[in-house]
Amino acid sequence: MLTAIAYAQGGATPPAGSGLASFIPLILIFVVFYFLLIRPQQKKAKEHQQFLSALKKGDDVVTSGGIHGRITGLNDVIVTMEIADGVRIKVNRASILTSAQDAKKQAEAPAKPAGG
Repeated sequence: MLTAIAYAQGGATPPAGSGLASFIPLILIFVVFYFLLIRPQQKKAKEHQQFLSALKKGDDVVTSGGIHGRITGLNDVIVTMEIADGVRIKVNRASILTSAQDAKKQAEAPAKPAGG
């Protein structure tokens, strides 16, 4: 009896243009993700790449591990930093995060309250 009712109702046929219309929300979600997540991340990566290529001897920098130092030598991949008088270390150029001045500005900026 129940199968007879199910067969009697028949399948509803979708309208002709519904194939594209069902993808519009998915496309809109992708566009929002691109402008809110992907594009800013690419922009920040490009700025960091430019910062790394502009490094020169005498710059005060901070590594991603938090080590502060002054650049005493560089090549394409390795940076030699002086972190204390007569103490030099070699680090990968990509591990340099920011300049010491920028790190100091961030540390002095007032903290935003969590949760607004």
